[in-house]
Amino acid sequence: MNLNQIELLRVLQETELNLSKAAEKMHVVQSAVSRQLQLFEQELGAPLFERNGKKLSCVTPLGKKIMSEVMTISQAKLNIRAIAEDFLKSDVGTINIATTHTQAKYFLPKPIQSFRKKYPRVGIYMVQSSPEQLIEQLHLYKADLVICTEKVAADVDLITEHCYSWHHSIVMPKGHPLSEGELSYQRLAGYPILTYSAGFTGRSNIELAFSESGYALDIILAAADTDVIKTYVRLGMGVGIIASMAYDINTDQDLDMRDLAALIPCSNTKIAYLKRRYLPLYERHFIDELLLAAEDFAS
Repeated sequence: MNLNQIELLRVLQETELNLSKAAEKMHVVQSAVSRQLQLFEQELGAPLFERNGKKLSCVTPLGKKIMSEVMTISQAKLNIRAIAEDFLKSDVGTINIATTHTQAKYFLPKPIQSFRKKYPRVGIYMVQSSPEQLIEQLHLYKADLVICTEKVAADVDLITEHCYSWHHSIVMPKGHPLSEGELSYQRLAGYPILTYSAGFTGRSNIELAFSESGYALDIILAAADTDVIKTYVRLGMGVGIIASMAYDINTDQDLDMRDLAALIPCSNTKIAYLKRRYLPLYERHFIDELLLAAEDFAS
């Protein structure tokens, strides 16, 4: 058993058991990858993968247990490198953030701008996707931090920190019937609704609230991007349910906005990272900037 074989298992997981892609990532020929895997399995005395011809089809029960240890070893290697770099140059590095469009556009600009003034030699890179894919980026070591509302609390391998709480609002063209009068589940259910795709920006809270009310929403369009929702509201297709923070008093003057805090529970945006991962000093300071900005953002 050697570290190259351990690394091979990690790369196989990352490439979804594709031997050809694993060989490419490790800069060797595929036959060398197959041989190393065969030697490793011989040493362990049992196969780690089921095979369909020459292809790996799935991980065996033993393989799943071994893979868990492999990820721990891989993280330890990354931690050792990160500790050394942090010790030598604590103000140089990169932060890879996995987040949603809403967080990237409406919450993150201020803390990132503030952080960059203090750490000009730290690069910040963003990946925007669905919450499930964002969390996967953490486990594949392609992201250092996740900032989103959905899904993170359910992952036991993550440390999560509460960032800020927020509510949904409705937006509609000026003069719309819902611009005035008391808002209720019944009134909202009477109009076509445009809102977030499942799994994005508090959509689960919207569904929960209306499910418990006994009224069904007529959702005719769902999107991950708030600007897309507002575009179709402007076309008169229906009423938009969006994050309150996504209403811009300057650019959205043609739309009326009304708060839905009384109807839809508040949503909580969280910061998450792997439990076993070493956080460099500059990354801990970046989290501090996020929490400081969250105090103003939520007020």
